[in-house]
Amino acid sequence: MPNIHEIIIRPLVTEKSTAALERDGAYSFVVAKDANKVQIAQAIEYLFNVKVRDVRTMQYRGKERRMGRYIGRRPTWKKAVVKLREGDSIEIFEGV
Repeated sequence: MPNIHEIIIRPLVTEKSTAALERDGAYSFVVAKDANKVQIAQAIEYLFNVKVRDVRTMQYRGKERRMGRYIGRRPTWKKAVVKLREGDSIEIFEGV
């Protein structure tokens, strides 16, 4: 089992995730590929002192990219969309 600080890699701040935050109150994070929903919920609750209501996860495969004649791949990553209990919020997203 990975460490709690290794589960949540970074918050995901895009136009789509900001719209979901305003519309549904859903926060998006890039998480470790081997983390499950229970581990993600526990990590969010511990790090931000909030109560998690729902966790949804998605796997994104890395795209193939070319640099001249060389072909490489972007890394594969995992996204978690977290909904919190009514009245809870995460401070790092409030400045967005």
